[in-house]
Amino acid sequence: MVSRVEQSEETRGKIVAAAVAAFSTLGFHGASTREIAARAGINQGLITYHFRSKELLWRAAVEKIFASLRTALVPLPTSPASDPREQARESIRRYVRFAAAHPELFRLMVEEGKSGDRRMQWLVDTYLRPFYEGFKEQLAESLSEPEQSLEPHAFYALAGAVSLMFAVEPECRRLTGLNPKRKQVVEQHADYVARLFVP
Repeated sequence: MVSRVEQSEETRGKIVAAAVAAFSTLGFHGASTREIAARAGINQGLITYHFRSKELLWRAAVEKIFASLRTALVPLPTSPASDPREQARESIRRYVRFAAAHPELFRLMVEEGKSGDRRMQWLVDTYLRPFYEGFKEQLAESLSEPEQSLEPHAFYALAGAVSLMFAVEPECRRLTGLNPKRKQVVEQHADYVARLFVP
């Protein structure tokens, strides 16, 4: 028998998953709590019960997607004999696999990145900046001093190269005939992007 606490956690999880999907496709202002409740298959009043405001629900959705990203990108154990370039390629491949499984991350970042409001500032300062700093640290090992000024360009080029075809899946299917959800396509893309950025 499921306890009340377990049932409450399950309901909260459904709400957050529905919120991730809604906010990433409709944006903060376009996604209503009514829409999120319908996607979660729950009564709208349960959203207010679990989250005091729409913004707190949005934050929980962001936390969920970035927690998943952090888990996916945990560094693999290495040995002294490991090739740093192959390690970097493998990190990129894992990022591509995550983007394929979670296109909502890129969609959410595009939605929020268009405004300079406090939600975007919180998202950048809390989640994106640490990710960016880690990226710069990893990149610094392979760039010369003058090339390090190109880090912001490399960061956005990588984010787009990794994620775009999964975020615009219907367009990709129509334009190229590729199904970005197929494992073989994901792996081809992962290897291509990894070798593009770390030749």
